[in-house]
Amino acid sequence: MLRFIIAFLVCLLVLFTAELLQPVQAHVILPFTAGVAHVSAFVMEVFDHNVVARGNDILSARTGGGIEIVAGCNGVEAVLILVSAILAFPSPWKHKLAGMAIGFLAIQSLNVVRIISLFYLHEWNQVWFDWFHLYLWQALIILDALVFWLVWLRWLPRRGTPA
Repeated sequence: MLRFIIAFLVCLLVLFTAELLQPVQAHVILPFTAGVAHVSAFVMEVFDHNVVARGNDILSARTGGGIEIVAGCNGVEAVLILVSAILAFPSPWKHKLAGMAIGFLAIQSLNVVRIISLFYLHEWNQVWFDWFHLYLWQALIILDALVFWLVWLRWLPRRGTPA
């Protein structure tokens, strides 16, 4: 257990430090965040043709209002926590890679739902937007990473049984 905790903390430190480096921000995080905005807008356009994405912003052509997706709202931190937990846990690399890939998709899928809901909450009521944005969705995204990691642990083959 101590080995897992130390490995988890080291992975967190390395990944969060790497995320903060200017080249990583410029070439990975900012383009990824813009991609999240465009995917979210694409999903919204299925039922609302007044939505447009520009960079990290999702705007309403009808009202002119919108939201900006910034660091902390792109799901990257939850993914880094999940990746750290998966890397720290002793398991075969094929299971680690599958867990990281599927976990990334799970977290980002929920994050798209989060962004869509926050866009419409922002259009409707600023007080509710603030509450959902600052409290509910932050906790749910991290909880998604934790729940996925626990499901991944159950999916791993037991020791002594063939994979």
